[in-house]
Amino acid sequence: MKSLLTKGLVYAASFFTVAVLLVIVADILRHGVPYLRPDLFAWKYDSVNVSLTPALINTLSMTLLALLAAVPAGLGAAVYLAEYAARGGFFVKAVRVTAETLSGLPSIIYGLFGLLFFVTACRMGISLLAGAMTLAMMILPLVMRTAEEALRAVPDSYREASFGLGAGRLRTVFCVVLPSAVPGILAGVILGIGRIVGETAALIYTAGTVAEVARSVFDSSRTLAVHMYTLSSEGLYMNQTYATAVMLLIITAGINALSSFAARRFAHGSV
Repeated sequence: MKSLLTKGLVYAASFFTVAVLLVIVADILRHGVPYLRPDLFAWKYDSVNVSLTPALINTLSMTLLALLAAVPAGLGAAVYLAEYAARGGFFVKAVRVTAETLSGLPSIIYGLFGLLFFVTACRMGISLLAGAMTLAMMILPLVMRTAEEALRAVPDSYREASFGLGAGRLRTVFCVVLPSAVPGILAGVILGIGRIVGETAALIYTAGTVAEVARSVFDSSRTLAVHMYTLSSEGLYMNQTYATAVMLLIITAGINALSSFAARRFAHGSV
């Protein structure tokens, strides 16, 4: 009886989750697709076309810069914690607690820190680079923890077989452990990209809201999420706001599909 009740609750929770997702997506598509017009993709933004193209380009640039900063650092930390540090040691526990604490901080806190440190102390100004560094700090704990769990999920027999064949620890990590953990690492990167693309509060403080394509990393710019926030706060372009949300859905779905494909390829050893 208890197993049937538990099974029913699991199915109900799954159905409710999928239903909520479908309702949200359907509502966004219903309001946004009719307004995906050519003028919305003009190269230059103005008050007539409220083009999303500059914000789209800035979003891609911001994502690339943040990943370039966060992924190597997070992956390196994960390799050390999983392969080199003493398991269960004080340092490992302290790093985990710190990472979990940082993951739970509100984005507005990161924005204020980015304003004080990157914008003011490092003299980056309100810029694409300051926003990217702030986002890199936000996703670093996520990338590190998911990568560490993916590395720890690799069976120890893989390591023992590599050591038995005469490979050193470094070669074992990079030639055996990391390739086996790629699907899990990519999952963390996908989650990080999702947070980057959807972030607003931290970027208002650090990257600004200028509706132009950033010509350098020190130019102020807005991403698609900030673009949506700005349009909706003005209250004059709600249809275009929904159309921008459709573009965000398409980008997110595309990234997820591409990452899933890459993960399958790595998992089967085809890459």
